[in-house]
Amino acid sequence: MATPENPYLISRFAGFGETIFSEMTQRALQFDAVNLGQGFPDTDAPPEVLQAAKDAIDGGLNQYPPAPGMPVLRRAIADHQRRFYGLEVDPDTEVLVTVGATEAIAATVLALCEPGDEVVTFEPYFDSYAATVALAGATRRTVRLRFPDLSIDEEELRAAFSDRTRMVLLNSPHNPTGKVFSREEIELVGRLAAEHGAWLVSDEVYEHMAFDGLQHIPPATLPGLAERTITISSGGKTFSATGWKVGWLHGPAEVVTAIKGVKQFLTFVASGPFQPAIALGLELPDEFFTGLADSMEHKRDVLVEALTGVGLEVAPCHGTYFAIADVAPLGATDAVDFCRRMPEEIGVVGVPVSVFCDDKESVKTLVRFAFCKQEEVLQEAARRLGRLAGRAG
Repeated sequence: MATPENPYLISRFAGFGETIFSEMTQRALQFDAVNLGQGFPDTDAPPEVLQAAKDAIDGGLNQYPPAPGMPVLRRAIADHQRRFYGLEVDPDTEVLVTVGATEAIAATVLALCEPGDEVVTFEPYFDSYAATVALAGATRRTVRLRFPDLSIDEEELRAAFSDRTRMVLLNSPHNPTGKVFSREEIELVGRLAAEHGAWLVSDEVYEHMAFDGLQHIPPATLPGLAERTITISSGGKTFSATGWKVGWLHGPAEVVTAIKGVKQFLTFVASGPFQPAIALGLELPDEFFTGLADSMEHKRDVLVEALTGVGLEVAPCHGTYFAIADVAPLGATDAVDFCRRMPEEIGVVGVPVSVFCDDKESVKTLVRFAFCKQEEVLQEAARRLGRLAGRAG
């Protein structure tokens, strides 16, 4: 059945039109605004990673790579998991390279979920989660992260599970809130997944961006969870190479084989010359990874100071690229309208948090801002945000 928006689009995809990111980026260009809406860095990958991609192109690695991914990258992923988390992963049977984490999520959901299955996730959620669950014909069950402390209501979480629960999608550090889930929270999610025989899909693309002394905890490292966890990550965020679209997943061999069976009919393969470059990046010294977290933490501080300086309440942001703020103190009653006006009125772009939620009313005045920008860009955004001061009421 067609949708009212488009007579050719399947009905279960109703509501998934042009993303807010495209709209806000266009408004940023139209009004020469500082774009703190879309989460891409304005710095480049490390020089040695860039050079490795150039060398791969010059060396003729421009045809189809192996379907599971180049061996050099699969080995680097396994080595990375051992180095940082003590996980033993077989690069030959338990690792699959994908076209970014987005394809890893899509291939996993499509491989494991039947129509009528339920998928539990936290909201706000990364927008591709909802779209992919809809494509699979499954039903999403969301659990709210409550502003401003981003706490989880355990009763609400338990109520989201049922005998139809097939999967839990967990993202930590979490986009769009910046929450880093605690060990206790992950253990609770893991216990509920085990009780209901569900897969736990752990989206860890911001794994190297945890701040304030907090540690990212992969669910696969916790007792009893490795055999039911599919871990997803990518090189785009860590190495400031989002356009390369090199992602991966790992998990039990049989489920990875199932996911690979779906993935081959989505993109088959891609990103050939970028795979050895990301492999090199994963082998960079510890100083690179700690430096990345320190740099992002400092940028977080610049943005949060600007937002609180004009009277906004900001949720604790302990990771990722993003912070969310409540614009209600400025007299705003609808963040969607506020975000559409902001590029023209003050020259800054943000994204309304409601686009990441089923319960839009509870987040009606929340805006997500990205701080993965050069410091001078953030300082200019802070100067422009200062124009908001005194607008309350």
